[in-house]
Amino acid sequence: MGTLAGRVILLRGWKRVLAAFLAGALAAFAQAPFDFLAVCFISFPVLVWLLDGVVSTNGGGIMRRALPFFATGWWFGFGYFVAGLWWTGAAVLVEGYAFAWALPFAVLGLPALLALFYGFACFVAWFFWSEGIGRILGLAFAFGLAEWLRSFVLTGFPWNAVGYAAMPIPLLMQSVKIVGMNGMNVLSVFLFSLPALLVSRNHLRPGFACGLALVLLHLGYGYASLAAAPPAERMLPVRIVQPSIEQSEKWDEDIRDSIFKTYLDLSSEPTSEGRASPRLIIWPETAVPFLFTDRPDALVAVGEVIKDGQMLFAGAVRSEAPATSGGQTRYYNAVVAINSAGEIVDAVDKVHLVPFGEYVPLGGLLRKLGITELVESVGPFSPGSLRSTLILDDGIRALPFICYEIIFPDLVLADAAGADFILNLTNDAWFGDTPGPYQHFRQARIRAVEAGLPLVRAANNGISAVVDPHGRIVNAFALNAYGVLDADVPLGPAGGPSIGKPGVNGFMLLALFGISALIVSVRYRFKSN
Repeated sequence: MGTLAGRVILLRGWKRVLAAFLAGALAAFAQAPFDFLAVCFISFPVLVWLLDGVVSTNGGGIMRRALPFFATGWWFGFGYFVAGLWWTGAAVLVEGYAFAWALPFAVLGLPALLALFYGFACFVAWFFWSEGIGRILGLAFAFGLAEWLRSFVLTGFPWNAVGYAAMPIPLLMQSVKIVGMNGMNVLSVFLFSLPALLVSRNHLRPGFACGLALVLLHLGYGYASLAAAPPAERMLPVRIVQPSIEQSEKWDEDIRDSIFKTYLDLSSEPTSEGRASPRLIIWPETAVPFLFTDRPDALVAVGEVIKDGQMLFAGAVRSEAPATSGGQTRYYNAVVAINSAGEIVDAVDKVHLVPFGEYVPLGGLLRKLGITELVESVGPFSPGSLRSTLILDDGIRALPFICYEIIFPDLVLADAAGADFILNLTNDAWFGDTPGPYQHFRQARIRAVEAGLPLVRAANNGISAVVDPHGRIVNAFALNAYGVLDADVPLGPAGGPSIGKPGVNGFMLLALFGISALIVSVRYRFKSN
């Protein structure tokens, strides 16, 4: 271990850059669908040693010493996001070469932008850097801060936050409902970086004692939470329609009637023997291939399929006429509730839109340069102003999130009170058979655990599923499967021990690590002088 650390510390030039890039890329394999958690216990110690090497060779002013920290973190982040998000390039080629201009940005530009946050993390860590556990505490605090910023800066994109690597299975997911994602990010980086102490052995025993205690608490709470989970008070039978429509055909006017008929046929299939008829039928994001306002006959057809006592939640594009004669029609990516009479009784619009996917920032300027939305639809879309629950006839409340809205913890936790289950409609067909849909599904499962609510997820080509409040899969359809998924949604209290609010606890933990890193750093520098 000492020999390896020494070689990493002494790396210079392109070899240092390559080592940082590869260490970050290796860490991406801890995310879904690979879930190879052990690689993080290699990647983060290598990052620590690379930063140790910066300290040992750079003198001069603050910026001269701190900027190499930023550069090392940036290369680490660039490797992490290239390896973890390369699949975003699949989306820009769905329509052939029309959006080929966006391929370099998707595959390299987006990772380069996100890597700035990890560069910032290492820059912040420099201010706490010292021998022993101080630098581990500082790095954990800095990464936690960076991941929090990544959740909202430039509209936010907290995809594949480091903390998800520590939660591959339900047993290891339960801690997130205590400390939230902010806390999980901090604790994960701290644990992953601890093997770096094996070299200098400063604070080795207290460091590994803290690490062992955290692991035992993580496992123990997970076991206790799952063991204490009460049975569901009631079950809601649902049917999820997964048609696996090719993305390139989704908005084809020549076959849209055929696509709509596919939804109707699947929705009306009989249930298996002995199974109750679904009370709720769910179609995925933008399932309806036209505007209901243009096709009133479509609502009539839906009403003929939906039985008395049933309701349909369908992803659809909703239009709103201009308020003035010179205004423009506004379009919304929405989920609509339709009753057995074929009437739209409620609708909730997507609030958090995807930049360059559903709208173009600085649209007027960028459109002149030929830059348009990557989503072929009637858009650009307008954001919804308010999220509300969709209510079934008997008062059961569904809290809807469309597509990647589900990856934002604050969005879900802000409105979870009073809801009976989380509804996630999405269309991951853009990303084909790549890690993207698996990563998206994992993050949706974590939202269910955080909020203590079951999750019902309908995806065009998968992964559609029903998940209980502890992240356990009740039933699911594989990626690219075709058909209907009939399952019972367990409603009722999540159960299990819980402490406080995850968002608040996460910030408290972040502050604790920051203060601890500062104290250790100051003590070290005081002794050195």
